[in-house]
Amino acid sequence: MTPRRWVVAGCWALAVGSFALLPLVTTGADAERVPGLDEIGWWVGAALVTLQALLLLRWWSNPQVALLMAAPAAVFAGGATLGDATNVTGFFVMVAAYLVAVTRPVRQTWPTLVAAGGLVACGGFVAGLRLDDPMLTSVGGPLLQATGTIGVPVLVGVLVATRRESRAAREDQQRALLSERDALLTAAVARERTAMARELHDIAAHHLSGIAVMSAAIGTQIDTDPEGAKEAAAQVRRQSVSVLHDLRSLVGLLRVGDDDSASGTTPTRIENLGGLAALTSDFSAATPVELTVLEAPDHSLGEGIGPLAQLAAYRMVQESLANAARHAPGARCEVVVDDRDAASLVVSVRNGPRTRPPDVAVGSSGFGLVGMRERADLTGARLEHGPTSGGGWQVLLRIPRDPDVQTDPQETP
Repeated sequence: MTPRRWVVAGCWALAVGSFALLPLVTTGADAERVPGLDEIGWWVGAALVTLQALLLLRWWSNPQVALLMAAPAAVFAGGATLGDATNVTGFFVMVAAYLVAVTRPVRQTWPTLVAAGGLVACGGFVAGLRLDDPMLTSVGGPLLQATGTIGVPVLVGVLVATRRESRAAREDQQRALLSERDALLTAAVARERTAMARELHDIAAHHLSGIAVMSAAIGTQIDTDPEGAKEAAAQVRRQSVSVLHDLRSLVGLLRVGDDDSASGTTPTRIENLGGLAALTSDFSAATPVELTVLEAPDHSLGEGIGPLAQLAAYRMVQESLANAARHAPGARCEVVVDDRDAASLVVSVRNGPRTRPPDVAVGSSGFGLVGMRERADLTGARLEHGPTSGGGWQVLLRIPRDPDVQTDPQETP
């Protein structure tokens, strides 16, 4: 059974039950003001509320029509000698008035509500005249009854509709915020990709074009001009070294600010594994930081880790320490560079729970993690992050080694 059928059935049972109980609880002179089970008026009242139930069930989706069809039952009840039992027909009127107030603004439906209230008052007035009530009682009582029958459910319906609208507005606002956040994240990813592509293109395109041209020349000179082929090979080597040097300059230099860099007051910094010591030292002023480097005896630190991958590791540590300083001030941070595995290098940043509230309100845009993941994907690394069991946070970057990459010992500690 659908909810509307339950409501209609409940109202019908309440109305018929009221008709049955009124003769039993009314005594003395008031007993003559309600019809008994053996009187025709009682059966007329039962038929009226049954008709109201059917009309409300039929016109549930159009409550204004249902209200105008249910309200005249009060007039028929008053004329059918139901007496004080006339008010029982108001149950369905109250339900219809509530539905009107919930589904449509009162400023649009007030004529219907006033008309229904007038019909309810008219039914009470007719019943009062048949019972020979004083004029004041015959007029004032029905007006109060109509006000309660229409006004109370309308007030409840307006409150419910207002709460629904407020909840819908909040949900719309949340959806808009989520859409805005997604748009900002998409824009941040696009900017990060554009920046990476621009950096790589500006430095590598010229050198790689020269290498391609000279490589083609070697194929034609190797038999006819061996000396020229040797010179071209030497040029390819020089161009290769040059492009590696420029790439290292791209991913290994950090300028804290354009103004400071232009003035020459800020020294350049290596943005690779070799620059982590200076980076953690800088952050030590804001939060306790400990750097641990676990090296392998059979290879140098960062061997097989290209410059872009080292930049990704450097940026991950930089962003993680910045996040720890913002979100968990005073928390102890530990940076571990584990270079013992022959297949990969692991860089992790772990911070404990904060020891004091943040100095300023901070948001959680998530752009830092987006940048970390983009750089990790670009270099084939794997990024993991999440809370720790002690209430802190950990970010871990696992970088696979490339055996074709030759690491310059001058660029690692």
